[in-house]
Amino acid sequence: MQPLSQAEAVARAELVQVRSYDVDLDLTGVPDGPRFTSTTTVSFTCRVPGASTFVDVKAVSLDLVRLNGRELDASPAPAGRLVLTDLDVENTLVVRATMACTNTGEGLHRFTDSEDGEVYLYAQSFLDDAARIFACFDQPDLKAPLRLAVSAPGGWEVRANGAGNQVAPGRWEFEPTVPLATYVVSLVAGPYQVWSRTHDEVPLALLCRRSLAPFLQAQAAEIFQITTECLDHYHELFGIRYPFGKYDQAFVPEFNMGAMENPGLVVFRDELVFRSAVTEAERERRAVVIAHEMAHMWFGDLVTMRWWDDLWLNESFAEYMGTRVTAAATGFTEAWTSFAVGRKSWGYAADQRPSTHPVAPPAVADTAAALLNFDGISYAKGASALRQLVEWVGDEAFLAGLRAYFTAHAYGSATLADLLAALEQASGRDLAGWAQAWLRRPRLDTLRPRVSLDEQGAYAAVEIVRTEPAGEPAARPHRVGIGVFDAPGEGGPVTLVRRATVDLEPTAPGGRTPVPQLVGTRPGRLLLVNEGDLTYAKIRFGSEDLARLGAVLAELADPLARSVVWSAAADLTRDAEWPAADYLTLAARALPTERSVAVLEDALGFAVGTVVHCYLPDRDRSAARRMIVDACQSVIDRAAGPAPAGASAGSAGAGGAAGPGGAAGAGAGAGAGLVLAAARGLVSCAERPEAARLRGWLAGRDVPAGLVVDPDLRWRLLDRLVALDEAGEAQIAAELDNDPSSRGIEQAARIRAAVGDPAAKARAWRTVTADEAMSVRLVAATAQGFWQPDQGDLTDPYVERYFAELPRVAARRSPHAVRQVAAAAFPRYAVRPATLAAAESLLAGPDAGPVLSRVVMDAADDLRRAVVAREIHRRACPRGWPGVPAGDGAVSG
Repeated sequence: MQPLSQAEAVARAELVQVRSYDVDLDLTGVPDGPRFTSTTTVSFTCRVPGASTFVDVKAVSLDLVRLNGRELDASPAPAGRLVLTDLDVENTLVVRATMACTNTGEGLHRFTDSEDGEVYLYAQSFLDDAARIFACFDQPDLKAPLRLAVSAPGGWEVRANGAGNQVAPGRWEFEPTVPLATYVVSLVAGPYQVWSRTHDEVPLALLCRRSLAPFLQAQAAEIFQITTECLDHYHELFGIRYPFGKYDQAFVPEFNMGAMENPGLVVFRDELVFRSAVTEAERERRAVVIAHEMAHMWFGDLVTMRWWDDLWLNESFAEYMGTRVTAAATGFTEAWTSFAVGRKSWGYAADQRPSTHPVAPPAVADTAAALLNFDGISYAKGASALRQLVEWVGDEAFLAGLRAYFTAHAYGSATLADLLAALEQASGRDLAGWAQAWLRRPRLDTLRPRVSLDEQGAYAAVEIVRTEPAGEPAARPHRVGIGVFDAPGEGGPVTLVRRATVDLEPTAPGGRTPVPQLVGTRPGRLLLVNEGDLTYAKIRFGSEDLARLGAVLAELADPLARSVVWSAAADLTRDAEWPAADYLTLAARALPTERSVAVLEDALGFAVGTVVHCYLPDRDRSAARRMIVDACQSVIDRAAGPAPAGASAGSAGAGGAAGPGGAAGAGAGAGAGLVLAAARGLVSCAERPEAARLRGWLAGRDVPAGLVVDPDLRWRLLDRLVALDEAGEAQIAAELDNDPSSRGIEQAARIRAAVGDPAAKARAWRTVTADEAMSVRLVAATAQGFWQPDQGDLTDPYVERYFAELPRVAARRSPHAVRQVAAAAFPRYAVRPATLAAAESLLAGPDAGPVLSRVVMDAADDLRRAVVAREIHRRACPRGWPGVPAGDGAVSG
């Protein structure tokens, strides 16, 4: 299908205005096959009588096309476009088409539940897939009311954007919506279970498939509470009530993203209905997603970007408001801590890759290019820029500007210029320079302290040095906190004792800004730039602070400050300013005492997934894993205490669970989340000597107090045992018998690809490159399991095959599918120059296409960093790295 270009969208919007859509879908045959009938009546005007345009329709066949009463050729629409000629001022188009359900999460996705055989549908119109469901002018600024009617099998529940009713058995009719962009038109249909209530005159509902109903039943109260708390807070902040009537939230299978902000019917991936024990950080992430999608009701749905170059008007604002409102209105008050160590680190990594782009690029060529900008820059960097904007103009002016913006552009479209005008009017500030520096320029500055001491050992001078990225001057101002941290006595917690806030002006000579507020202050144990995490920049430490960073981090009381330190340490390591061994030494000292589950999860994720598996040579990986195992065991011992020998407490047995998606180790104490996070980390790094322990946990023996061996943890245990060649197909099949759910099937697909056997690898590779009948979710899961850090002898022959065969896969697959499968299948553990050369050869040729090129470019940059990191590590540890006991060690600096 041909992507819509920005030039085409502008020309079409200048020519036509859509008055309304009437859509009638016949889904009665969907249980028996992936076809449905779509009949659309579009009323629209044309500013130039006699002109031509096109409507988007991605159909199996066109059965009827009638424009203003005259029949048109119903041949298949080339490239998904139906050309309309000789338009009148007022036009009525009727299109009846046979459409195909998909297994890719695009258009109308069809899913058969393995547990009960029931069929479920949901619509995903984003980004340009509304035309897979009904004929439309599929671009964000041609908004129009939509009336929907659906014929469905008896016993099905059907929901859409507007309120609706079953007017006859299997026949559903929905009220016309307010003007909507086509990319947020939504529908779910199937034997969904429904939970309903009303809050502040807004009807609320939750939906999921029947097999997940017991789990959602147990979690509905928390989800409703978060929903109502966020709704109340948005009403208070914006002064404009939720504008779309009802608010349904549907949890659907095989969803490609976290969620989608369809007004009146938000859709979430149903992994957010927890079926096993989870940490508080995971519950917090779900709350942030709920708040994020609700923010879109104003940012994106009420006021919609005119074109995808202003994607940030949707995602940056939703990312910022979602985190802000979660922290302010719900019980998850540490949401900004999680943002600092998780989402923001995602933005930092994306902004330093060759594919970086401005938050608000000057142009986005077409819809294919737009898809590529849904990344850490449009989300996390944009949200961080908004935190800086709020600091600069003040919260009251910021909110006043937003209210004016919503009022002026309600139910229409807007641009960056429109938002800036509203904020300038509210704040009295000229924001053109700020927008140019923060939104129109890529990459990020580096901030580092420079100090001198007087004769008494106090600060004689403190200054912050701002360095711009090479070749990318941005003249970017920062408002930043500088914190002095110290311990009141020997062995006590390290806390903030003095803080200063400074404005780093881009005109400062040499990029140096003095901090006079700290003159005369004693240095303490840490001088932290970006205390409070108000700005977005690479953070560096003074040499003495760096040398004692591990010891200080282990005792640092503030979780947000620890997040900033962990994030900066990861960035130092990614940039090869630190050997990987230094990061691991820091981790050995600080992980055992980490108190924040969110911080522990992210620090472990980087330590294991990046440092141990990618940045270390094979010879040192075992020592590093032993250190991680010891650190995780220390967390478990501290948080839960050891279980009695032979105890089975905490085991749910094969296929069991602690309760339907309950918090980790419900009733096991406040440290249960730490126990679960640490247990996951331990399992991921277990070596053969720990295999007996993993098998024991699977059997319910010697399970730590507070840890529940439920389905999700059982699959993790089996995954590691398979990677260690301590389990195989027989154990996978047995576990799948215990857990035949869709998630069990997905886990089995991933773990089967990890089996250390040539035949298993060959089968998995055929699935990744040739199986188009399997859902994209299962293909991506297979690709995720294929590459293992210790299976180079089996997988090395497939490295060249990736670069030779993936272009053909990309040519057959949709952009969404290519993005998922190509990223999962990249040979990320083949850390050597030859892999980089193969990637560069593919990128230099004509075969990759834009989506595969972006995936390979980003993955190759990560691989390039790994090659450099390994060389730096070899120089630092020429005889190998012996490891360091958990809780010990000092960073060498």
